[in-house]
Amino acid sequence: MSGNKSRFQAISQITDRQKQPPKTPNRLEELWATDVFTLSKMQACLPKDVFKSIKNTVQTGGKLDVSVAGIVAVAMKDWAISKGALYYAHVFYPMTNITAEKHDGFVSVQGDGSVITEFTSKVLVQGEPDGSSFPNGGIRNTSAARGYTAWDVTSPAYVMETDNGVTLCIPTVFISWTGEALDKKTPLLRSNAAMNGAATRLLKLLGHTDIATVNSSCGPEQEYFLVDSHFAHSRPDLLLTGRTLFGRPSAKGQQFDDHYFGAIPERVQVFMQDVEEKMYRLGIPAKTRHNEVAPGQFEIAPVFEAANVASDHQQMTMTILKNMAKKHGFMCLLHEKPFAGINGSGKHVNWSVGNATQGNLLDPGDTPHANLQFLLFCGAVIRGVHKYGPLLRAVVATASNDHRLGANEAPPAIISVYLGSQLEDVFEQIKKGDVKDSTHAGMMSLGVATLPEFQKDPGDRNRTSPFAFTGNRFEFRAVGSNQSVSGPLVAMNTILTDSLTWVADKLEAELAKGSNLSDAAFTVLKEVMEQHSAVIFGGNGYSPEWHKMAVEERGLLNLPTTADALPVLKEPYIEELFERTGVLTPKELESRFEVYAEQYIQTIEMEAKLVISLAKTRIYPAAFRYLSELSGSIANLQAIGIEMEKESAEKAASLTKLMMDAVSKLSAALDKHDFGTIEEHMQYAAKTLRPMMDKVREYADALEGEVADDLWPLPKYQEMLFVK
Repeated sequence: MSGNKSRFQAISQITDRQKQPPKTPNRLEELWATDVFTLSKMQACLPKDVFKSIKNTVQTGGKLDVSVAGIVAVAMKDWAISKGALYYAHVFYPMTNITAEKHDGFVSVQGDGSVITEFTSKVLVQGEPDGSSFPNGGIRNTSAARGYTAWDVTSPAYVMETDNGVTLCIPTVFISWTGEALDKKTPLLRSNAAMNGAATRLLKLLGHTDIATVNSSCGPEQEYFLVDSHFAHSRPDLLLTGRTLFGRPSAKGQQFDDHYFGAIPERVQVFMQDVEEKMYRLGIPAKTRHNEVAPGQFEIAPVFEAANVASDHQQMTMTILKNMAKKHGFMCLLHEKPFAGINGSGKHVNWSVGNATQGNLLDPGDTPHANLQFLLFCGAVIRGVHKYGPLLRAVVATASNDHRLGANEAPPAIISVYLGSQLEDVFEQIKKGDVKDSTHAGMMSLGVATLPEFQKDPGDRNRTSPFAFTGNRFEFRAVGSNQSVSGPLVAMNTILTDSLTWVADKLEAELAKGSNLSDAAFTVLKEVMEQHSAVIFGGNGYSPEWHKMAVEERGLLNLPTTADALPVLKEPYIEELFERTGVLTPKELESRFEVYAEQYIQTIEMEAKLVISLAKTRIYPAAFRYLSELSGSIANLQAIGIEMEKESAEKAASLTKLMMDAVSKLSAALDKHDFGTIEEHMQYAAKTLRPMMDKVREYADALEGEVADDLWPLPKYQEMLFVK
């Protein structure tokens, strides 16, 4: 079927689609964590001493007693089989931003030919996938392929039910035979442990004696687009790259601001309810759903959880969104910029640190100017972001996220910290050496007697800041919608570890001089502000004035592309940071640079090849047919004495030629392979290939506005974004 015919058939199938009957949702209490092997389920089926050992590991980070694994394995297997599982899988998170899993059966063949179900401690604790077939940056090669998965008891096992059956899923780390981390989870667990050590030390200096394990927490907001699958299957670019490589903006986009928080379309809400039911069964605390700014864009956000579990749940959420979309006749697009000219999608990572005894360590309370604990932890964040801001840019650097970053959505190419007016004033007082008070916003009066008065927040929000304080946490807005949150969490935990260690060292030195705790703390905080206040900015992060000021006056780096940002991972001070904190060895860090650089280059080159293919085989033939029909009609009319203007035909012909000339240049540019370094190759992809792709698109999108609608071969923006 030709592309244009498939467009019109898709519209017909969507508009004639049978509405799904309304579904009565189950009560939350009946759904919650029914598919998770929770601590309460363990308690019900494990001996007391075994359960106590497992609980201690989960809640305090204590060493796993492998001797109890056999008993846990039997209980876990029996529970999974009762849920219908025939297979189990070690689930891990390689450096691909997606989930990997290898399924094995519980079956064990006996000597007499009969079978029994079996799940031993050995297979629970350890698995062995190929360590060379996943991205590894040279750590493993084909001749040295052994890799291991190892049970992460701190993230609960669960059963995943699909139309094809039920599988017991066991979260694991993934390491090489030589011990290096090949995954996203291992560094995250290490960074949490390092941060716990540094935070505990500082809390002791502050006079605390009862200190529970300190952990980071995460609440990632997931933005995504839904496109009807009839349209998506007629767009090879969406199928292969997750974004539209061509497409003229619709006459109506997001300029009316009418989609944001609007009534959720009925078909989409049915999809959302099924997604949430699945998430609740898996113990994922989905809390918020709404329309996002762009047409066809939506958001789902969970309640805060421990960072490691939140990261696993985020991976599961992305899988659920994609799988459930298929069932509802959609394609879920997690690409950061699937459509040009309208907002892309991010994954705002709300991050904090705390424990069971001291609570949220980034909660300022009612009098932040007098809250030494908060000020020291917040000051440590400020120092960390200033000192290691380029690292934060590097961990969100991907080919897809480059389309979004720096635009009027989230401008993190220059990393700055927004504190809000109240805290900014407090830290300015600290810098001047005289802390007296915290400003209070007071009550909000709405001028109508029937409407309530309520307490205002002490500071406004700033959506132009890449790293903003939002009441009792920091929101890292630069993370891409298609990314794992593990990398950003590792970076934030690690830079906080470094800064907390620095703060503790300084505080100890001041206390040793005889200063009291308050004076010592404010001396340390004053030094933080004197050295690192350049990173604090509360204004418009989109403005050219800020970009100029940030770079020229404050010395902050502007790293607009992945090609600019990723080499930060090779800087000696970054290598020393990760080695000093025990989060990544130099070899592991180097492997990540190699993997992410290669992924960047491959993504752009793959997109360039598809741009060439679609231009040649879809758009050029459509334009040629249009020109043939139009020129023939003009000639026929002229033959009977009717003169018609030729401007449209001439414009379409000119655009067609310009597009094909641009395609030829792009094809020639793709043939270059003689690069001295991978950094040079990345810069070539960023500075040469991508602009050439944009030039082909410029002419193709202009042609879309000239060629007859019934001949255009690709579903258009106005169809994909507004026909649901």
